[in-house]
Amino acid sequence: MTTLFDVYPLNDITIVKGEGSYVWDDKGQKYLDFYGGHAVISIGHTNPHYVLRIEEQLHKIGFYSNSIVIPIQRELAAKLGEVSGKTDYHLFLCNSGAEANENAMKLASFHTNRKIIVAFSKAFHGRTSLAVAATDNAAIVAPVNQTDNVVFLPFNDTAALTEYFKTHGKEIAGVIIEGIQGVGGINVATPEFLQVIRSLCDEYGAVYIADSVQCGYGRSGKFFSHDHAEVNADIYTMAKGMGNGFPIGGILIAPSIPAKYGMLGTTFGGNHLACAAGMAVLEVMDRDNLLQHAEETGNYIMDELKKIPALQNVRGRGLMIGFDVPEQYKDLKKNLLSKHYIFTGEAKPNVIRLLPALNIGKHEADLLLAAIKAETGNS
Repeated sequence: MTTLFDVYPLNDITIVKGEGSYVWDDKGQKYLDFYGGHAVISIGHTNPHYVLRIEEQLHKIGFYSNSIVIPIQRELAAKLGEVSGKTDYHLFLCNSGAEANENAMKLASFHTNRKIIVAFSKAFHGRTSLAVAATDNAAIVAPVNQTDNVVFLPFNDTAALTEYFKTHGKEIAGVIIEGIQGVGGINVATPEFLQVIRSLCDEYGAVYIADSVQCGYGRSGKFFSHDHAEVNADIYTMAKGMGNGFPIGGILIAPSIPAKYGMLGTTFGGNHLACAAGMAVLEVMDRDNLLQHAEETGNYIMDELKKIPALQNVRGRGLMIGFDVPEQYKDLKKNLLSKHYIFTGEAKPNVIRLLPALNIGKHEADLLLAAIKAETGNS
């Protein structure tokens, strides 16, 4: 009998239903979802507009290849430009965050005719060949992925970055950075650091790649977390919250980078159903003003978390929040799930991550806060 390749440590829970910020298991137990399946659920489980958009498209056509005109791709590009403010950028659609980052780095190399990619400590950019080579986790980098073309520098270290550019600037194809590191532990790039990346890329002709796979799409309270630094990247990578669970990814490309036939390609990227899902997400974000909601709700949660003495280094932006848990409360994530039926995330060794839907309510925020207080003796 064929079985699943055992690479995921699993909670013994089978989720069979979702609605808004809640999910239910096969035994009827209700859970509050403060993790959204790795920041994927951006507008809530089974959002009615989202379901309708996909259903209507499925009754028309679900798929055809990129060898023909697909109008909904153009609609998605226009709506994305409108909501993000990047109206003069161009959109290439793919299927996942790793694929988005792979294509972004490849495009940077094509554009500059250079090989070096600068990445940073604790970075996570995906699991495909070049994306994983730019990921700072030796345990998931296979020998075939190892390359001297990726250089890791300290995160938020302006001096180290400036010095590296002085020595190797004309060899650098691009700099890739998460505006807020997710897997690395909710580490926020300072505005000053992102501004220096912009200026160095301008000076030396390198490409600034804003990995917004997890920290983008409104999660930080702005459309891209890099927007907090008031700089424009050359390429923005997207996935996760882009489709609210439907597999879709993409890169937004500045007009200074020209396209050529055949330079990028994909079979499934930009298919009709994925674009319908993507349109639904943007329409709900726009209609319900979810960027402002994410900022306001996130600020409320962080302010309240900072009042809990047991928690350390509460940080983040919008609804991308992390805090450190001392050894005394090392089972906090497990207890939140098993005793309070609340899903949260973690980053090793001791970070709790909160990545709920962008439209989560204050009532749900208060449920989480009460559960954390109960588990840390501050109820």
